Amino acid sequence: MYRLPNGGVEKRLVASVALALFALVALWLRFYGSSPLLARDFEECIEQVQATLSTDDERGARMADCNVKFAGRRKPGGGYSYYDFMQDRNFDIAGPNPTEEERKQIDHAYMGFLDAQRREAVSAELARRQNEQIRADLERARQPVGPPMVLTPANVPLPTARPPQVKSARCEDGSLSCGWEKFSAVVKNAFASSSRTKPQAADRGEP
Repeated sequence: MYRLPNGGVEKRLVASVALALFALVALWLRFYGSSPLLARDFEECIEQVQATLSTDDERGARMADCNVKFAGRRKPGGGYSYYDFMQDRNFDIAGPNPTEEERKQIDHAYMGFLDAQRREAVSAELARRQNEQIRADLERARQPVGPPMVLTPANVPLPTARPPQVKSARCEDGSLSCGWEKFSAVVKNAFASSSRTKPQAADRGEP
């Protein structure tokens, strides 16, 4: 059997290679043995990150990776829950991440959520307009009422003169006014007759 001239050198070389492999294995276990890829869910991933002897910056980056890789969170009674921040709502899921079918259900619920938000916005706008109309009506009712408006026609007809009323020549009733008229007529006739007789007597030479 062929032997190397210096067996001690060979042993030291083998020992050095073994130590190097051991160091690589330890380094891999430290940085990759607790990788989030090997964790089953978010909670286990966080436990592994907290167990590592890394700096705060490295620990924060590892926790962010856990949050990206696992969307679900453990429920106290078993199973997982997924929180959709767009709807501000939790959905029950079977595993640490939603399945394709569960994603479709969440998206369908989100469409219904948007439709409800749209209806609420329209109702709120209608209520706001009604309130503004009511306030405007109340303001108009509180204002003082001014004098009534008089409408004058543009073409005013001129007043026509009434025909003179002709007194009745005859007075047949027994009222006081009718008697007075008769008395006045008698006096006037008497004066008229006396004035007519005096010139006739003068003509005949009578005193």
